[in-house]
Amino acid sequence: MALGKDYSGQNCTLARALEVVGERWTLLIVRDAFYGVRRFSDFLAHLDIPRAVLSARLSTLVTHGVLAKEGQEYVLTEAGVSLWPVVHGLARWGERNFGENGVCRLFLHEACGTRVDPDGTCPACGGGPVHPRDLVTHPGPVASRRDDAVSKALRVPHRMLTPVET
Repeated sequence: MALGKDYSGQNCTLARALEVVGERWTLLIVRDAFYGVRRFSDFLAHLDIPRAVLSARLSTLVTHGVLAKEGQEYVLTEAGVSLWPVVHGLARWGERNFGENGVCRLFLHEACGTRVDPDGTCPACGGGPVHPRDLVTHPGPVASRRDDAVSKALRVPHRMLTPVET
């Protein structure tokens, strides 16, 4: 018997969230949007994702208000930006459990240059979680060496949510 494609029988908010962000590639698209990827062609090249899959995932994210389409660009909405703790936490979880070769990306608080904790707070400044617009991402020791334009742009520190120049 084939697996179902949705969680329609589940009366659970986690299941509803997975309907939007739980499909393969979706969180990587959201991650790239935090990095400042905005154009379809840049998502396509950086993720090496089938065109039809990317189109479907972007459509779902726009339909559910995670991304907004502005002309030819996709930008995170307020709801999309609120996914940052999930994306960051999952990335840090991956580092701890599967990062045997090292860290791919570092997230530093722009105000003081300190790497934020797994919970998204700055240990040097204290206070609550650091908003993604106040973070600068740096390549880690095992950053991607892919040759697409986004990978090349992210080889230098880059302020989160700022469009990448490709």
